[in-house]
Amino acid sequence: MTTLTRRRDRDRRDDHWQIFYGDVRVGTIGKRAGVPGNVDQWGWYCGFHPASQRGLADAGTAVDFEHARLAFDRAWQTIQPRCTEEDFASYRQQRAWNRWKQKMWETGCKLPTQSTDGRSTCYCGATIDTVTMDRHIYAAHLTEEEQASA
Repeated sequence: MTTLTRRRDRDRRDDHWQIFYGDVRVGTIGKRAGVPGNVDQWGWYCGFHPASQRGLADAGTAVDFEHARLAFDRAWQTIQPRCTEEDFASYRQQRAWNRWKQKMWETGCKLPTQSTDGRSTCYCGATIDTVTMDRHIYAAHLTEEEQASA
């Protein structure tokens, strides 16, 4: 059984962690910004897209990190058994698509949807169009880990 792991969110200065179930980010735990000193200082969110679209998500506040972690764990124990393999596969595909799109932009390539004829050349050299784009991304640009998990 896959266990949850916690990684510090490098994009934030405050105490904030991303929570992963294998390679899928399933939530966060962190200090809340801008709240009065007399309320819960920590917040947590448990869920990931697309499962959260079906109501499989939860969130709350806590007085400290340990209470936030315990609440997150309780929520995940309720949510995880209701998540499907398709939820995890869809998350990985969307992550690969976003990563591909960013690399296309970074390398100066246009997406097929940005061309008047609906065609483009991928940064890897493949010719793609609006019909073959998704298929190409998932066949050529999913990482080995993502492919093994799909």
